[in-house]
Order: sequence, then structure tokens, then C-alpha cells
Amino acid sequence: MIDLDIINNQDIIEYKDDLIVLLNKVVEKSLEVENVEGDIEVSLSFVNNSEIKELNRDFRGKDKETDVLSFPQYENQELIKQENNIVILGDIVISLEKAKEQAREYGHSFEREVAFLTSHSMFHLLGYDHDTEENTKLMREKEEKVLELLGILRKS
Repeated sequence: MIDLDIINNQDIIEYKDDLIVLLNKVVEKSLEVENVEGDIEVSLSFVNNSEIKELNRDFRGKDKETDVLSFPQYENQELIKQENNIVILGDIVISLEKAKEQAREYGHSFEREVAFLTSHSMFHLLGYDHDTEENTKLMREKEEKVLELLGILRKS
């Protein structure tokens, strides 16, 4: 069972229930692609640009806005798969304000952008990083595979 706990801490960008349904599918598909099973919990918070800037400063030492932050509870998938109880995978924080800006910039829908950011963050929670060119390529392939499997295309 997958429990996606969504917390809306912003009031700038309105969204529909369809977005929540989509993000549940993204989380499920990300876990499926990695063969991670069991009782999984993920927290997903929607914030505005000022709040994510503050979090980015406090937790990463970068005093600037960003689109998404990931706070994994485990270092790698082996540790996740060893758990016998409910696995609290970690926290995802998305600036819906920044996602809206980026969707316009990239020429695709807001829903596609938030789905991408969720997929991106899920792979961080699953132990991936984009710290090298090789790791970035691998992570991008996985993110795009999830979106492709769900029919979420770049221009959708």
C-alpha cells in the first residue's frame, strides 16, 4: 500500500483534484520501476517560492528559490527493502509557484511539470542523485520512463 500525504502550505496556485490523482500515479509508478514494494509513506508539501527559498537556505545553504526539495529517510534502496514495517520514504517539497513558472518556460502543462518534479524527487528518495554526469543521465532516464509509462508527454 502506498500512502501519499499531501499538505498544501500555499495559497497562490490553485490546483484540481486531478493533480493529486496524477501524483499518486507518479509515486506508484516510480516505486514500480524500482521494484520497491510494501507499505510506503511519502509526504508531499506544496509551498510558495518564499517558503522553498527559506528551506533551501536552511537545509542546503543556498539562499535562492528552487523548484523541489527532497528529504530522504534512507541512504539507498537496500535499506528500504530491508524494512519489514511501514517505510516512511521521506518528504518532497514542491514550489507550485516555481512549477507554474517553469511549465510556461518549458512550454508544457503545469500538471506535467509537477509530475516531473514529483518523479525527480521520488528518485532522490530512492537513493539516486545527479552529482555526476553519469548519475544525472541515469536519473533522467528513470524520470522520463515513469512519465512515459503514464503517458505524460513533454507537450501535454
